[in-house]
Amino acid sequence: MPTGAGKSICYQIPAIIFDGVTIVVSPLISLMKDQVDSLNQVGIPATFINSSLSSREYVQTIENISHNMYKIIYIAPERLLVNSFIRLLSTLKISMIAIDEAHCVSRWGHDFRPSYTEIANVILNLKTRPIVTAFTATATENVKEDIINLLHLENPYELTTGFDRANLSFIVKDVENRLDFIKDYVKTNSDKSGIIYCLTRKIVDKLYSNLESLGYKVSRYHAGLSEKERTQNQNDFVFDKTTIMIATNAFGMGIDKSNIRYVIHYNMPKDIESYYQEAGRSGRDGDKAECILLFQRSDIVTNKFLIEETSSNTNHSTEYMKLNEMIDYCNTDKCLRKYILEYFGETPEFEKCGNCSNCTNDMVLTDITEESKKILSCIKRMHENYGLGLVTDVLKGSNTLKLRNLKFNSLSTYGIMKNYSKNTIKDIISYLVTENYLKYIGEKYPILILNQSAYDILFKEKKVFIKRKIEKLDSSEKITEKTSNTFEEINFDKNLFDILKNLRMDISRMNNIPPFIIFTDITLKQMANKYPITQEEMLSISGIGEYKFKEYGETFLSTIRKYVIENNINKSKNSSNIEISQISNKKIEQKLIDNYQEKDLIKNTPKTHSKNNNTKKEDTKLISYNLFKQGLSIEEIAKKRNLVKQTIENHLLECYKKDFDINLGEYINPEYKDLVFSAIEKVGTEKLKLIKELLPPEVDYFNIKYFLIDYLKDQGINS
Repeated sequence: MPTGAGKSICYQIPAIIFDGVTIVVSPLISLMKDQVDSLNQVGIPATFINSSLSSREYVQTIENISHNMYKIIYIAPERLLVNSFIRLLSTLKISMIAIDEAHCVSRWGHDFRPSYTEIANVILNLKTRPIVTAFTATATENVKEDIINLLHLENPYELTTGFDRANLSFIVKDVENRLDFIKDYVKTNSDKSGIIYCLTRKIVDKLYSNLESLGYKVSRYHAGLSEKERTQNQNDFVFDKTTIMIATNAFGMGIDKSNIRYVIHYNMPKDIESYYQEAGRSGRDGDKAECILLFQRSDIVTNKFLIEETSSNTNHSTEYMKLNEMIDYCNTDKCLRKYILEYFGETPEFEKCGNCSNCTNDMVLTDITEESKKILSCIKRMHENYGLGLVTDVLKGSNTLKLRNLKFNSLSTYGIMKNYSKNTIKDIISYLVTENYLKYIGEKYPILILNQSAYDILFKEKKVFIKRKIEKLDSSEKITEKTSNTFEEINFDKNLFDILKNLRMDISRMNNIPPFIIFTDITLKQMANKYPITQEEMLSISGIGEYKFKEYGETFLSTIRKYVIENNINKSKNSSNIEISQISNKKIEQKLIDNYQEKDLIKNTPKTHSKNNNTKKEDTKLISYNLFKQGLSIEEIAKKRNLVKQTIENHLLECYKKDFDINLGEYINPEYKDLVFSAIEKVGTEKLKLIKELLPPEVDYFNIKYFLIDYLKDQGINS
């Protein structure tokens, strides 16, 4: 199943139903934490074991496992090499073993992990064989066969739902200055979350410095950073503290952040599996997203170097074959989505998807038959024994010592394309390779040879057309082809969407969970489209079930109700039990308030799954905050909530400390600031009473606490 299609659901739901525990083998430390957080949020006891745990946390987790406290346990594959853990497994009632990212078992896969080869042995040595399942987003036929054989799956049920993700727009750009493109793109999309992948650490650091200097909220991730810094940077990105992540492919395999709106590959990856998985980290919520690949020929050289220097295989033929397929993808003029789907063994019914750069560009068919003949003739006269660079030099008529020594300057094809740039000649050669008129043989230094179909061009008057603008060529004809774009965008109220995003961020900070775990962007957009003001309407929104509504529903409903009233939104009878345009705002407000009593909010505050049991306390602060944002005074909130005034003050001060959008100026006297700061300098920050004793009697505790927060922030302390 493609990334974001719901593979985890396929083992999480059975895990709940089965009597026993489910073991999920995953190489993705970040994904483990995200999925465990999500499961615990909806009341499913889950945990993980990997290298991110401290010794104390590990011991406690093992103790909990031995007491059957979990339904789902995520483990890193390396854990299967530890005898003590294998012994622990033998004591558990294991109902299912789920192998995530199962392509890691195959040497044909793009991310082979030797530790995955131990999984089959562990399963075979269990007293009772559990149900075994395997999941991946990027399995070619070779990889699928390896998964079945190497994991010793017994007569498995196979399911391929398809690789297509219609919400993703695939774009290949051959740009001269990639940095300028990035700067322009992030400027236009500054409010969106995105990943920029680079081939090397050096490129990551340089791009990071450039964007950071321009004031963007940016993080970076590569193996050269300390584990602490990588973890912090990833958390900042997941929690939307930064909007741009610049990284090598060390980042993000399986990252569960759903609101990534773009993935840009600054360099061409070395294979299509890697590209599709990395690009697929965008749009996991089902909303539209862009996958942009910035292609330059220098990337081919860099990738070849990386294959030679970093690959563990002594025989690099597979890596070079995959690299050539990636190059073909960058050079094809056919539908990019169709190319990817065919690579993974699908047969799309459409010729054009209508949602990739090759389909949406206003391109024309250009006749390159004569140019193709010149190139093919030149390669033939060079005895099909040289690579792209030298063939291009001969066609261009370069005056180099090597050409003269080989006497290629005496060939009839020498200089026959001198009026073309080298890049244009290389583009046409690459296109001929993509269309199977030419092929490369050899690995590190491949040479060009003619396929049989090339002779149809040379001797049988076969025409060759390319869908792009090539200099010095002007023969063209318009094309029309069948298109298929199944993705439909949601129309929504952007102002309400922004309000709901801010509310989600406040809840995220209050509960220390990523925003997308609360609600995805597409769920918020549906709210901003349908304006739900009742529980029934809210439950009709995709992504909101009974549990999520109990956790957050009333908080979002109150915000939407207030927005509907203030903006006189006209809701149809189909979407609500009232028609707002037909009754006065006062009646509307009263009807909404009747449905929104304080007791309902308190009744629906979420139950905690943490040991600290502090979630309820934080949610009650959020209720006070929302009422304050609706215009109620501190005294009115205290009366409405049947709480003392000081409690409400403390709620609002806590929100101010956490940088919520809150203005307490009505209750604050700025003239007290210097007095409070001076008192703090004398007696410290530990005891409010000592500070109060140094101040005039009119300076109340609310002002003292407010300016104490400011003082601590000035010192870089948010406590």
